[in-house]
Amino acid sequence: MNKIKPPVSTELQNKQLDLFQTFLFNTDDQLSQLSNTLAFWDSIPRYSITARAMTKLRKAGEFPQLVSIPFNFRGKEFTATIQPAWLHITDTDGKDVITGYYPSANEELVEDALRKLAAQQNNGYFDKPGFRSGVVFSLHALRKELESRGHTRNYYQIIQSLHILAGSTIKLHSSNNTDGEGFSISAYLTGLSAVSRSKLEDDPSAKWIAQFHPLVTHAIDSLTYRQYNYAQMMGHATQLARWLHKQLSIKFTFASMTTSFEMRFSTIKRDSALLEGYQLQRKAISMTDDAWEELKSNGVISSYTKNEIIGLRKKLVDVVYTVVASREFITEMKASNKRQQNLEENNKDAVVSTSGSRNKKTASIS
Repeated sequence: MNKIKPPVSTELQNKQLDLFQTFLFNTDDQLSQLSNTLAFWDSIPRYSITARAMTKLRKAGEFPQLVSIPFNFRGKEFTATIQPAWLHITDTDGKDVITGYYPSANEELVEDALRKLAAQQNNGYFDKPGFRSGVVFSLHALRKELESRGHTRNYYQIIQSLHILAGSTIKLHSSNNTDGEGFSISAYLTGLSAVSRSKLEDDPSAKWIAQFHPLVTHAIDSLTYRQYNYAQMMGHATQLARWLHKQLSIKFTFASMTTSFEMRFSTIKRDSALLEGYQLQRKAISMTDDAWEELKSNGVISSYTKNEIIGLRKKLVDVVYTVVASREFITEMKASNKRQQNLEENNKDAVVSTSGSRNKKTASIS
């Protein structure tokens, strides 16, 4: 594990962290359901290689050293190149072997749970001068959080996911006519430490520290995150439904009884990268339909319609989904919009009050 220093008191309590941990809600039960979705970081298809696909590749002796996945974010083209974590494991024959793991749905659930814990007081930390953020937690707390959201994992599975997140790297590359080319490389978790005296993996109450990806730190610093119904998102059975829920929370900010939201199948396929394994497009579209049905059943949307775009020789070219939000989602978006307004006003006041400081530091991502 990459050893990292424990956060000090000023990193556990500061203005930016307080904004990240402050939500708009009416009851304690509502607060327990809320977390933050991060506009850019949660739009990167970084968990799209399934455990089943990895097993198949290993058996065929074709496990790739790198996987590159193109996607778009707000009209710009990006490529995510992912390098797997290589872990020592004991195989079915009892032999110690080194095996590669790409972050998949299990690791996504663990990261989401870590961010939920970080959104609670006394757990998260933010260090502006050192430009780092993360969470102090115990395996017991992380396991209970996952279990409460319907994703029970044993301690071995959780520890393995943490090691995969700390051992996998992601390179983000962008190219456009205005800014030229740029890239960044970092681990999913840039640091992971267990700070107990002995037998850390057997002690569920021992304190661990996970340091988030720089883009998470950037989101906390720049307020590019939004309040959303994390509990509802975690309650979806499929990874695609969870991805769609996050995307709606990021993009359908204008949800109302008189508005709708359009999303193309081709966009969903490209930017989620969760439908590449289907040889037949009709099957991939059917799985997308199922994900929308899941969101409808779980109260995220009230309805959706699909318009098939037919090309030459009656070939199915694309599908346009038109989504109408549920009353619950509309209420949540209004609260999220109000909270965002409050965040920006509070942050503006903080900037004004420190405008004379020569040590003020800013960050931007192009």
